[in-house]
Formats: sequence, structure tokens, C-alpha cells
Amino acid sequence: MRLFFISIFGLVLTSASTAMTRDVLSGPISAELIRVVDGDTLAVRALIWPDQHIDIKVRLANIDAPELFRPKCDVERVRAHEARDFLNRYLGEQVMLKTVHLGKYAGRVIARVETDAGDDLSALLLRAGLAHSMSDPSSWCPDGS
Repeated sequence: MRLFFISIFGLVLTSASTAMTRDVLSGPISAELIRVVDGDTLAVRALIWPDQHIDIKVRLANIDAPELFRPKCDVERVRAHEARDFLNRYLGEQVMLKTVHLGKYAGRVIARVETDAGDDLSALLLRAGLAHSMSDPSSWCPDGS
């Protein structure tokens, strides 16, 4: 059943030509936060059609947060918990997904995510020092690993 809804979401992404440019759904798509997975990934229940929802993971666009699962060093592990906790404190029950496109992993999309107050989560994490820009893939570990 979940695969069916992921397929439907993918179909919405690829067939809503008036709302997107090549394989991108501009949004906004209202979503209920299910949980914060880590500093750059959320699990949400997205409203894809009236009374039709899909549970899906959303990777925050344009940033890389420290890895919570399989960190390369103790510093990265600590920063990963800080990033996750920051999002847990900052987020309410609703988020808005914008510029949504399929990610490289099945069952996950990449999107700009805004809080119910209109704040961009990627920008908030960057300002807090809890994420790196994808254009600056620095290591979280002191030895550069």
C-alpha cells in the first residue's frame, strides 16, 4: 500500500505540468510533521489531493547536517543530536513543502521546507551552525574525515 502511495506521489510530481518545471512540484504542499528523523530529514504526512495524504520522508534542500546514524567522529555525533533537537524544539505540527522533487533514494523527496511561521528550515540550520551548505561540503570532524 505504501509503495502505491509513493507511486501516486511520484505521478503527481511528474504530471502536474502547470505547477512545475521539469520534475519539480513548486508547491506549497501542506504537511503534518510526523517526526524529525535527523538534522536534515523529516517524516511528514503530506496532503497530495483533497483528503489524500502520503507518509514520506523529506530531505531538506541545499544543506547537509551532521549524520545521526553512522557519524564519522564524536564531534559529528554531538552536532547531529544538536541539529535534531533544534528542529524538534523549533517545529510545530505543520510544515509547508516547496520546490519538491524526487531524491536519489526511494521513498524520499527533497524540498524546501518552511515552518508554519514561514521560516525556511535550511536557512535556520545554516544560521545556527547546525548544517553546511551543499556548495561547502565541510567535514564535521576535526581531522577532516
